[in-house]
Amino acid sequence: MTIIAASGTVIAAAALFIVLSGFAGLKNLSLEYTSFVDPDLKIFPAKGKSFTISNDEALKIKSINAIQNYSKIIEERVILEFDGKKQIVTMKGVDQNFTKVTTIDTMVYYGNWLEQGTNQIVSGGIISNKLSYGVLDLTRHQKIYVPKPGKGQITSVKGAFNSLQAYNVGVFDINEELNSQYIYANIETAKYLLNYDENQVSSIELKLVDGANEAQVSQELNAIFGNRITLKNRAQLNDALYKMLNTENVAVYLIFTLVIIIALFNVIGALIMMILDKKASLNTLFNLGTTTKDIRRIFFLQGSLMTILAGGLGLILGFVIVFLQQEFSLIMLTPSIPYPVVLEVVNFFIVLITIVVLGILASKLASQRITRDLVKG
Repeated sequence: MTIIAASGTVIAAAALFIVLSGFAGLKNLSLEYTSFVDPDLKIFPAKGKSFTISNDEALKIKSINAIQNYSKIIEERVILEFDGKKQIVTMKGVDQNFTKVTTIDTMVYYGNWLEQGTNQIVSGGIISNKLSYGVLDLTRHQKIYVPKPGKGQITSVKGAFNSLQAYNVGVFDINEELNSQYIYANIETAKYLLNYDENQVSSIELKLVDGANEAQVSQELNAIFGNRITLKNRAQLNDALYKMLNTENVAVYLIFTLVIIIALFNVIGALIMMILDKKASLNTLFNLGTTTKDIRRIFFLQGSLMTILAGGLGLILGFVIVFLQQEFSLIMLTPSIPYPVVLEVVNFFIVLITIVVLGILASKLASQRITRDLVKG
């Protein structure tokens, strides 16, 4: 009974550690894709869709040592047409520094990134498939429409939209959401379509130097722009994703904690069986002067020691399995991507604390079955 109970605890502890490590790997894999397109910090207008950045403000941004580079962005919803097919997409106009702030150009799997001073675009893979176009088809072009700002009645379709012929030169693949929503263009193209002034932008994306103090940089930027802007870091830009991943992590932990609780019922059963089996010996101890409290402590310590040792063995087993997966890719997520796992110190403590706390409670509950009448019996 003791061996069976301990084995259940070993397996439950190993399972909890493996699942937490696997989920940490999946979390890192999911967040890895955001690093290709999301900057370290992003400046938004406090009101409206755009704001202006003066030459003096641009120089002040450059003077902040913690900022490695920055890129001006113009972003707007547009109508993209090709060969009679239309789709509403988000056009992101970027300047030449954009590839120094993000690594989006490395995600272009077909074609090339934008050349400055052209009407080129780079499209998401799903958009390219839906509208049935490839790259560098010079005989046919894409057309971008943007409603003109203003008031009054629309007298003609031509007068209602700014339009421009563009040529797709690349297709990127990041994730389903971005692949189906975004096209990238040069910032001059976006300015023309939206009638923006020279210094008018939708946002500014910044790359910080390694080890930079994000809070300090935010303070300096707020001092430059005042209350005209709001700032978001990478986590805030993906707050929905972070909340979902954190919620799933808690849910997985609670589910496998329930598995451990079920496994510890075997420990309680094993201790109770030992108490009944050693009833004659307990009576002898009681007659020799051992108190009921002392006898309870013996079985409490035995149960606690059994669960802690079993939990430790489970941790070692889980560590070995995760390490082997990390080093030798035993299980594959896809033919080219191994199932991601991450060894984190925090997971060791989570599993150990969970096993110790629940093991002590289970041992306490089982040892309370020892009463004066039982040992006298």
